[in-house]
Amino acid sequence: VQLVESGGGLVQPGGSLRLSCAASGFTFSSYAMSWYRQAPGKERELVAAIFSAVGSTNYADSAKGRFTISRDNTKKMVYLQMNSLKPEDTAVYYCNAQRGLRAYWGQGTQVTVSS
Repeated sequence: VQLVESGGGLVQPGGSLRLSCAASGFTFSSYAMSWYRQAPGKERELVAAIFSAVGSTNYADSAKGRFTISRDNTKKMVYLQMNSLKPEDTAVYYCNAQRGLRAYWGQGTQVTVSS
């Protein structure tokens, strides 16, 4: 099983980034896919989730209206479009796959929002 994130980097406040997560080794379409983040000194928190059945989504309050999660079951990819980025969005962003009690994690990609 592999989840490989990409697309992180340094961006100015107000800018945008698109994170990608490439999945392999499991039945991707059957799993809920999520993005979490962890800032220095803070606990890992859910940013956004997209569910397998009908593609419904869920967002943290901090992400609503700015971030969009999407998935491509054919390509086994999940994306996080992040707009209007703020310094407080700075964190390592992790891709997560979950089905029942089974969960997989990627290695994370750093997002830094700074002028």
